[in-house]
Amino acid sequence: MFSAVERFIAFRYLRARRSEGFISISTFFSIAGITLGVATLIIVTSVMNGVRGEMMKHFIGWSGHINIYGQGEPINDYDAIIARLKQNPDIESVTPVVEGQIMASSQGRAVGAQVFGFRGADIARKTDIQDKMKAGSLNAMVAGEGIVIGQRMAENMGLELGDTLTLISPEGRQTLAGLVPRMKAYPVVGVFNFGMYAYDASLILMPFEEAQVYFKLNDAGLNRVSTLQVQLKHPDNVEATTRALRMQLGSNFRVYSWLETNRSIFDALKVQRNVMFIILTLIIIVAAFNIISSLVMLVKEKGRDIAILRSMGATRGMVHRIFILSGMSVGVMGTGLGVVFGLLLAVNIDRIRQWIEQASGGKILAEQLYFLSTLPSDVNAFEVMGIVLMALCLSFLAALYPARRAAKLEPTEALRYE
Repeated sequence: MFSAVERFIAFRYLRARRSEGFISISTFFSIAGITLGVATLIIVTSVMNGVRGEMMKHFIGWSGHINIYGQGEPINDYDAIIARLKQNPDIESVTPVVEGQIMASSQGRAVGAQVFGFRGADIARKTDIQDKMKAGSLNAMVAGEGIVIGQRMAENMGLELGDTLTLISPEGRQTLAGLVPRMKAYPVVGVFNFGMYAYDASLILMPFEEAQVYFKLNDAGLNRVSTLQVQLKHPDNVEATTRALRMQLGSNFRVYSWLETNRSIFDALKVQRNVMFIILTLIIIVAAFNIISSLVMLVKEKGRDIAILRSMGATRGMVHRIFILSGMSVGVMGTGLGVVFGLLLAVNIDRIRQWIEQASGGKILAEQLYFLSTLPSDVNAFEVMGIVLMALCLSFLAALYPARRAAKLEPTEALRYE
């Protein structure tokens, strides 16, 4: 597409002489602007992908793809319901769970918390919980020796393995003196760290049978649970399966997918991601305008050279291609550097965060606000390719006007006063 002469002249024009220092500085800033824009876009999209993936993994890990609740009361005879649900070929497993809101108290400190009771066989399938244990053992909890709490809760309340945590339920018993809250103390036999502050600071794992006793779900010989967590073989079919389960179970049950339960969070992440993408794209557009200005200056400075080339037989198309190649060279160099720096920073973004926090002595990532204690990153190759193509297209479009202006330059007009 470009001859050897055209490539030589185009690259030579990018290397300015001493008397043309402004042009080289302008070209440098154009390259720097595209580099900054491309690198920032790669970093932001990778971090947003990482945050979304981390939240999705934790939400599904705790709650399953679909949650089934009773209509205003716990679910009774859940074994029969589970047997019916497993007839659906899209369902991989159904987990009965006991959950409830309580107040946790120890050493004069109290926090609100949520208790989850899992059967031993069910919690063994949740490998993400097993992998996040920092101290103690889930086996001790399953054996009925105590409870497992989050690391942030343990730190906030000054608890260690073997210490006692008192759980206080507002659903107490009625006495002559009035309503007395239900209280029971449990030893701490394990500590987990999910990396999400909301979980690590407020969740408690309890043996399944003990949770039924504590929340009075087995009174009068009943065998009840709070919810049924459904895991699907094909998570992409969650909406269709949710509709099918609603029709199957009828009006006595409430069925929600994880998308419905956490829709507000993921919608907010999506809006934030799109807005940041648009704003950061403006950096590349500004850099494209720098390419236009630098090439316009180059055409003005090289007017005499262009006239001589035309007098020697160079066609308008040749001159047009020379300046197109000059502009594209700036775009390619800036985009290439942006991809390299962007990928390096995106892959090591959490290490950079830790280094900045250690150097400054402050917290960049407030866990109470952003739920995450780490800064995850997930580089998507297709998104990186899209960013690269966008930057190259903008660079090409930016080079069109100066190239067309150079091609229209008449040799007689350029050499009239030489």
